[in-house]
Amino acid sequence: MLEGKVVAVTGAGRGVGREIALLCASHGAAVVVNDPGVSGGGEGGDAGPAQQTVNDIVAAGGKAHANLASVADPVGATSIIEDAVKRFGRIDAVVNNAGILRDAIWHKMSFEDWRAVIDVHLNGAFLVSKAATPYFREQQSGSFIHFTSTSGLIGNIGQANYSAAKLGIVGLSQSIALDMARAGVRSNCIAPFAWSRMTASIPAETPEAKERVERLKTMSADKIAPLVVYLASDASAEVSNQIFSVRKNEITLFGKPRPVRSMTKLEGWTPETIASEMAPSFKPSMARADEVSAHVFPYDPI
Repeated sequence: MLEGKVVAVTGAGRGVGREIALLCASHGAAVVVNDPGVSGGGEGGDAGPAQQTVNDIVAAGGKAHANLASVADPVGATSIIEDAVKRFGRIDAVVNNAGILRDAIWHKMSFEDWRAVIDVHLNGAFLVSKAATPYFREQQSGSFIHFTSTSGLIGNIGQANYSAAKLGIVGLSQSIALDMARAGVRSNCIAPFAWSRMTASIPAETPEAKERVERLKTMSADKIAPLVVYLASDASAEVSNQIFSVRKNEITLFGKPRPVRSMTKLEGWTPETIASEMAPSFKPSMARADEVSAHVFPYDPI
């Protein structure tokens, strides 16, 4: 489905990103495998993971190039796209998958941990997408595939930085989709459910949390890749401005936020009348995020 196309995948040395790179290559794409090889928290660096993914693609008869830049660095992010164009002649799809975690309960979260996560997820998606945009506009085609999370869509405990970044990516994707539609460029989001190095950091101290982790372990990273290949291919030419989720063998399409209910008072509102007349209708939408998650995604292996 990707014969003759060039795809850049960030965070492609391990986990979900690696599986995406491998499947894109098996469908004929030349792949720029970006991964600086940092730890789950963004420290250090290792050329091994990106190079191993490249070696595996080449050994299977595919084309790939390793890029070790940080997506949070404007120069580094640009180099990912420039490597694609220099090595393979063009760029057709960008997969913004790179990410780190620095979880902390809200009142203990430092500015450094906030900024580091925002820089990689949100600023990284912006910088890599921005670098690809001139090429997409010139060729009047292209696909942005951004990775969001249900932590952003519905919230999560101890992940204010990650949740904010991931919901920000949704806003970024939707605006790109609107701005770039006239150029034939599309932009979509995927919220993945998969066991990876990042999800392995989820605390599992209570019986419920342990059960959740065991469920996640059954959701392998390779299940995410087919939707990415589809969204990168010409078969998805009419699909843009959407939010998907993949959980094992299940693909979900999310609706967009829309008004739930409204009430008008011709004489205007006072704090007291809001409290007595309108506030009761607020309560159902203020359920805890984990309760909402359990409702929206009841575990039912398909």
